[in-house]
Amino acid sequence: MITRTALRHLDRTFVMGILNATPDSFSDGGQWMDLNSAIARGYRLVDQGADIIDVGGESTRPGAQALSSGEEWDRIGAVVKALAQAGIAVSVDTYHAATARLAVEAGAVIINDVTGGAGDPSMFSTVAGLGCMYVLQHTRGTPETMNSLASYESVPGEVAAELEESVRRAVGSGIDRSNIIVDPGFGFAKNADHNWDLAAHFGAVEALGQPVLIGVSRKRFLEEVAPDSVPSSRDNATATLTGYFASRGVWGVRVHEVAASKAAILTAERLRESGAFTGQGAFRGRATPGNREDGGDREASGGSEGSDA
Repeated sequence: MITRTALRHLDRTFVMGILNATPDSFSDGGQWMDLNSAIARGYRLVDQGADIIDVGGESTRPGAQALSSGEEWDRIGAVVKALAQAGIAVSVDTYHAATARLAVEAGAVIINDVTGGAGDPSMFSTVAGLGCMYVLQHTRGTPETMNSLASYESVPGEVAAELEESVRRAVGSGIDRSNIIVDPGFGFAKNADHNWDLAAHFGAVEALGQPVLIGVSRKRFLEEVAPDSVPSSRDNATATLTGYFASRGVWGVRVHEVAASKAAILTAERLRESGAFTGQGAFRGRATPGNREDGGDREASGGSEGSDA
């Protein structure tokens, strides 16, 4: 099992397997609501190569029903405890500070906040007190309003700037910068063109100097290259992007189907050992948290699609 110390290493790309204990997530809602099936799913993801299991109790797709922290914890609490007690590195996907506290007390090592601290004014101070690792994601608005806010002059530049401001506020609230992982929020307040633009011109996010988590798994913008309407049909496209981002040296990828993405990461790492990717992305010298590199591509795109997160 992977340790918390190992999760701070910046010389590999981790796989975060998605475990949705929800009835309404866009891809697998309702499949893992039962405690035993959820725990079994977590074990299976680890067997397939997941380093971390990201447990979520509330869907963040557009129009999803918001939950109270109590309702959320009722869905995921026993799952988090069981997986953590088994020695599995557990992340909890929540924007509720109360859930974050309970999760860490139950053994979770990462809080994955899709709102970047905007969903609960107590989140930053809570995470600071807990001292856990914290995924700070880019988004705008709420699941109900994010589509209307998908307007940019420069997608990569604005996403990076807004992430940088969120990191500044988090650090100002007492969160150790070395605990912060940034997520550019593919699909959140971004249409299909925005997502492709952000992926293609990723230097602005890399230049922040923070570890980066990527969440593109089964997102709707992948329909362009995987036109079947079933979300699981996008797993091959997801794994292709995993290989691309692994070649750039991202900290982690968050995926539904682990095996193909794990293989893509191992392939990218083996190519790196053989001399590929020299001078590319984070492999230029693998930025450590708090040490920002200069540079980054900033291109423009327009329109509106929304998120299937």
